[in-house]
Amino acid sequence: MDTVSLSGKELAAAINADTKDRAAALTGRGAAPRLALIVANDDPASAWYVNSLRKSAERLGIDCATVDLGADASADAIRQELAARGTDGATDAIMLQTPLPSGVTLDDVSSAIVATKDVDGVSPLSLGLLAAGLAGFVPATSEAVVELLKYHDIPLAGRHVVVVGRSNIVGKPLAQLLLAEDATVTVCHSRTADLAAVTVTADVVVAAAGRIGLVSGKHVRGGAVVVDVGTNEAPDGKIVGDVDAESVRGRAAGLSPVPGGVGPVTTALLMRHVVVAAENARRS
Repeated sequence: MDTVSLSGKELAAAINADTKDRAAALTGRGAAPRLALIVANDDPASAWYVNSLRKSAERLGIDCATVDLGADASADAIRQELAARGTDGATDAIMLQTPLPSGVTLDDVSSAIVATKDVDGVSPLSLGLLAAGLAGFVPATSEAVVELLKYHDIPLAGRHVVVVGRSNIVGKPLAQLLLAEDATVTVCHSRTADLAAVTVTADVVVAAAGRIGLVSGKHVRGGAVVVDVGTNEAPDGKIVGDVDAESVRGRAAGLSPVPGGVGPVTTALLMRHVVVAAENARRS
């Protein structure tokens, strides 16, 4: 079986083109969209990603301000900055970059992000709106998985989708988004007794646990579709996913590459969320 590569580059380009047009329209009215990136770490991978986001924003006509609180910032300091940006009329969108300082969790600080500016959908209110099926920003990575499947004409209604991973930023919100598409969803995790026994029943497998090679050919039935959300640094420094791609190719009908699959769509959706937040603010 030939395994189709579910590239996200073309979809990301289309989303970015629309975002750029909408950002230009706002700028033309003297109201360029503005993103605040809050950073509280000295992680090299995080620094690379923040720089990538800033470059994407610049290309699309979005003002991006990075606020570096330092790797030793307290939870109180992070909450205060997030709250201040929430009341700042010059800030349309807020994104809190992870990892956070030792001893500080996302749960400790995310409630300080105003939902109308929470473009990565990480606050409890944003996640609650998603669970209730109400309008709000959703985690961009989870949204990217669904948009990538739709772009490649992978049907979801009535299909069995197994999500491997239960984080609040990917697995859990992705399950909600898939349910909204009328998929039947199973969520697996580190305590799942026999992972392969569950995943081989799926029409679509989404690997989002952050473990190199967690999903291999034995986890995938012939003709299934596999989406790899993982972005892990291999010993040789390369970025690899959660899927052992070589063992899955020839068995799966479709497989998203790493890099070049979910990643570019995630970034494109984040930028689109920034412009949507700015548009909403101008209407209020």
